[in-house]
Amino acid sequence: MFVCHGNICRSPMAEFIFKKLVNEKGLQDEFKISSSATSTEEIWRGVGNPVYPPAKRELLKHGITCDGKRAQQLKLSDYDNYDLFVCMDSANVYNATRILNGDSQKKVVKLLTFTGRDDDVSDPWYKDRFDVAYKDIYEGCCALLERLLNTL
Repeated sequence: MFVCHGNICRSPMAEFIFKKLVNEKGLQDEFKISSSATSTEEIWRGVGNPVYPPAKRELLKHGITCDGKRAQQLKLSDYDNYDLFVCMDSANVYNATRILNGDSQKKVVKLLTFTGRDDDVSDPWYKDRFDVAYKDIYEGCCALLERLLNTL
């Protein structure tokens, strides 16, 4: 489960980048991949907003579609259904851990830690640099997949 604040930019980008990487290796049946938000800001009366248009355009530049994806909030019940909660930044880690009522199994991590960096994924919301966010996310997703494949 990829996690960010609103589930309309970084975490859905990560979800669909990771799905593409997994599909390219023919491993789509081996993974359950989704994304969610730590806030409800992009969810109105139970219906989530679609992926933010600039994020969607950046994915399309790389041949990735995210049609039908709508924001959803992370839930406590998700903890038992996912092996990892891959957060885009430190605030997401804090808020995900709060929503999940702790992290006794050490499942909550930051994406870029898989690259050996403790950085946050660049937030395109304020800087309008979806290309920079894509680069961070792609690098993190490649490193995450490599780590998972090495542990199988």
